[in-house]
Amino acid sequence: MAVLFKMPVVLGFFVGLLMLGLASSAEFHELFQPGWANDHFIYEGELLKLKLDNFSGAGFASKSRYLFGKVSMQIKLVEGDSAGTMSSEGPYHNEFDFEFLGNTTGEPYLLQTNVYVNGVGNREQRMNLWFDPTKDFHSYSLLWNQRQVVFLVDETPIRVHTNMEHKGIPFPKDQAMGVYSSIWNADDWATQGGLVKTDWSHAPFVASYKGFEIDACECPVSVTADEIAKKCSSSAEKRFWWDEPTMSELSLHQSHQLVWVRANHLVYDYCTDTARFPIKPVECEHHRH
Repeated sequence: MAVLFKMPVVLGFFVGLLMLGLASSAEFHELFQPGWANDHFIYEGELLKLKLDNFSGAGFASKSRYLFGKVSMQIKLVEGDSAGTMSSEGPYHNEFDFEFLGNTTGEPYLLQTNVYVNGVGNREQRMNLWFDPTKDFHSYSLLWNQRQVVFLVDETPIRVHTNMEHKGIPFPKDQAMGVYSSIWNADDWATQGGLVKTDWSHAPFVASYKGFEIDACECPVSVTADEIAKKCSSSAEKRFWWDEPTMSELSLHQSHQLVWVRANHLVYDYCTDTARFPIKPVECEHHRH
């Protein structure tokens, strides 16, 4: 099974209900709204649960779009045999993905991350987590500014995508993005490349959420791309925390954490997949991590 947590945007399409400003930790309904299959949502106090059965999965989306900042949510994944379920969407867009690929009983989840820029993805990395994500809630976060995109698990960086526009490599910095999460069946590929199919006798599959946090620059629907970039960038009059010098790169401690994660838990990196990419992708030549 996989739960998807991502920040995509369709070019030229913005959906926003609130005025430009900062958003922060809030209840689910303050920041998000169901996207589909409302009858597969379960509300238990501060918890939100999404249910997957052989009729439907479910998904939700943020009410607004954002340019730069940090998004976090705590997720507890489906226990037991969750093979075959997955989530994705996307025409021409920028996108940062957390994808939890399902398992057969006794096997670990794989966490897959991906980065799309101007509709181009194929930047997958996969890793085994250093904990069982079905036993308790863990925090999954995206930090995004003009210098870097950082994927974090429990505040430990697991991936960095650096702005290398000076090398002629596009970077997603001029379009507002929404936040989405969903659970649905993808047994054509999600577990062991689609070899293991969903066992519906274990249904319903339930993923649980809490701790919804968005601390980012919020963008209303009427704002143009140029206006968004200007309003969400620091200037002499204002300084956003994500533009502070300390946020332009990882700290030394974070760099050590990232090296540890890659050395001990990374099981696939598109940068080293010579079968798919006989010519190494250009950003792989320059990324330090």
